[in-house]
Amino acid sequence: MESSVRIKEAVVVTPSDPTPSGVLLLSPLDSQLFLRFTIEYLLVYRPGPGLDQVATVARLKDALAKALVPYYPFAGRVRARPDGPGLEVVCRAQGAVFIEAFSDRYTLNDFERAPKTVTHWRKLLSLYVPDVLKGSPPLVVQITWLADGAAAVGVGINHCICDGIGSAEFLNYFSDLASGKRSDPKPKPVWDRHLLLPPAKMTRSNPAILPEFNRVPDLCGFMNRVTSGLKPTCIVFDKRRLNELKSIAQCASQPGESLFTSFEVLAAHVWRSWARALGFPANQKLKLLFSVNVRNRVKPGLPEGYYGNAFVLGCAQSSARELAEKGMGHVASVVKRAKEKVDNAHVRSVAELVSESKASPDSVGVLIVSQWSRLGLERVELGMGKPVHVGPICCDRYCLFLPVRDQSESVKVAVAVPTAAVDSYHRFLRDSHL
Repeated sequence: MESSVRIKEAVVVTPSDPTPSGVLLLSPLDSQLFLRFTIEYLLVYRPGPGLDQVATVARLKDALAKALVPYYPFAGRVRARPDGPGLEVVCRAQGAVFIEAFSDRYTLNDFERAPKTVTHWRKLLSLYVPDVLKGSPPLVVQITWLADGAAAVGVGINHCICDGIGSAEFLNYFSDLASGKRSDPKPKPVWDRHLLLPPAKMTRSNPAILPEFNRVPDLCGFMNRVTSGLKPTCIVFDKRRLNELKSIAQCASQPGESLFTSFEVLAAHVWRSWARALGFPANQKLKLLFSVNVRNRVKPGLPEGYYGNAFVLGCAQSSARELAEKGMGHVASVVKRAKEKVDNAHVRSVAELVSESKASPDSVGVLIVSQWSRLGLERVELGMGKPVHVGPICCDRYCLFLPVRDQSESVKVAVAVPTAAVDSYHRFLRDSHL
């Protein structure tokens, strides 16, 4: 399918007005090894009766140039600090990349189901950045006009500069500029990365209390098992199904357990279904890692508009046997406890640990879940109406919770699993009582 996308032009877009020059320090959370990659979004829009391609491209370029004024670090370049650990952004209005392309094969209908392969939509964001520290632009936007007149917009954002919430705030501001809705960002973007710096006199963090950084024994050739012959899958959970999962988990939980959230029960159900479908040994230790927003969990809280990485990883742990035998109530409780553990002290411990070492979560035994369904990506209209599809450029073994158009309480679960396990995974996922 690679030949089905043809690039018309690729240009560098710089801020429309003068912006500050200098070097900005990134926080320890921004600088973590496992965040040195590009967040890649894919938004697909219906063909519109008066959608002028030339005018739309001009409007998007103009909006991008304006958005890069308050968000000027997106026009900079990320590098390792020459005088110590961590990363920094060199801001000299170097610019972002804008690409216009055409496809003679893709249509809107292609996005109604999971992609055929993990990299099936790779060319919808043609500039792939394997190393985000080698002078590459932190922001790339590509619009691809599809064969039926629809539009696919791929966006790549350097994860070192922002997290999901921050990237969605930027994209909604960019969208509002392109739609002519407003000229000032709300909330106003705030850098303030010093707020997550560890104290000058650090108390050495004990990695044992941070299970997300600990390794578990590999009893089954885990990485080969979870990365071989992957097949993308997606399934939608509507409000009725989510309430059903909550009811099952609540009925099976310990007396006095507080009510479960939709995220807790869905994450538990997906983790459990995935583990059972892949058939791990009963005593294989497994982890579920998921991001926990800490903007209101640290003291003092981070200001509105803080768009840096303001999350740490919640870590739920269980054996494959416990996931299979103890049921939804137990697994949802494990997820809930992992989330509740993240408080100010925990966040400061993570910041200290990653400041003084190259600590990074190990991959063995791990399923990562990232919740995109509450970021507000479904509101990114760009002057073309609400997107009919929101998802990643590439679907891999990391599980994403995605928004569903016009169904604010529904969640689409997207993850790639080994082809041999797809049928079992779907069966476990569809039957809450198995």
